[in-house]
Amino acid sequence: MKRITWWAMSTLTLLVLLFSYRTSTEAVAAGGAGASNTVAMQQNTTTGQSEAGSTQTTTSGSGTGSVSTPAASASTSGSAKSATYTGTSVDTRWGPVQVRITVANGKVTSSEAIVYPSENSRDQEINSVAIPTLNSEATGTTTSSIDMVSGATYTSTGYIQSLQSALDQAHI
Repeated sequence: MKRITWWAMSTLTLLVLLFSYRTSTEAVAAGGAGASNTVAMQQNTTTGQSEAGSTQTTTSGSGTGSVSTPAASASTSGSAKSATYTGTSVDTRWGPVQVRITVANGKVTSSEAIVYPSENSRDQEINSVAIPTLNSEATGTTTSSIDMVSGATYTSTGYIQSLQSALDQAHI
């Protein structure tokens, strides 16, 4: 009888310990960021195109990461001058994210993600909600301090970094 009681209590203790074990997703997030930085360092050349179709973005890396120098296109409509700026492409755990903004009178009038993860159905599902939300958050702002989208942390982080790059080019 003592053996059965001892066995039952041991089994119960193990089950309690098993179900109370908390896994940490923060360690994975930190590891994922390091891995994406490694990928960014290995990338040497990237090119992009402006709305007019001419090549505008070139990057070159020398082992310290890639630095992008996107160009801006400007147009005038009435008395308000607007210009379009393309942020750098930011490598995330699930793929690159790149943002293009239009600025008029020192304010973002439109924002769109031109590159974002869409490799599989899960990426498409997440970004079908996240990208429009991020675009609307960035429109009308003068800073990259926008709300992130829950469930799309990597895309949101990449979006914000690319948005900041575009805002820096616009000198906002």
